[in-house]
Amino acid sequence: MTNDTAWAPPADVTPEQACPIAPVVDIVFSRWTTPILWVLHEFGRHRFVELERRITTITPKVLTEGLRRLERDGLVVRTYHPEVPPRVEYEISELGRRLAPLFAALAEWSVNLGEVEQARLDYDARKPISSRRT
Repeated sequence: MTNDTAWAPPADVTPEQACPIAPVVDIVFSRWTTPILWVLHEFGRHRFVELERRITTITPKVLTEGLRRLERDGLVVRTYHPEVPPRVEYEISELGRRLAPLFAALAEWSVNLGEVEQARLDYDARKPISSRRT
C-alpha cells in the first residue's frame, strides 16, 4: 500500500470473506484440480483415458468429477466428437491459461520444499508425541 492506513475489511465480513485469494484457492487448489490443470496446460488437449494415464493415482470417478467441476468453472473445455465410437477431448480454456503465471510462481517456489521438509523434521523431533495435536 502507498499510504500509512492499513486496509481493514468491513465489520460484517467474516475472516474467510476478507481474504481475497480464498475463492481462488477453493477453485484451483483442490486435491485433483491442480494436477488436471497442470497436465492440460503442459501437454495440451487430452482424452479421458490419456488423462488417467498421466495422473496415475486418480480414480476414474474422481477424474470425471474434477473435469466436470473445471468445465463448470470455465477452466476446461470439453469437446464431444460425434464419431463411432464417440470421442471426447478436454483442454484448458483461455481462462484456465491465465493461471499459468500462478503455476509458474508455484513451480519456482517449489525449490523451497526441502526447507519445508527439514522444518517438519525439526519440529517433529523437538515436540513430544503426547503433546502433538492435529
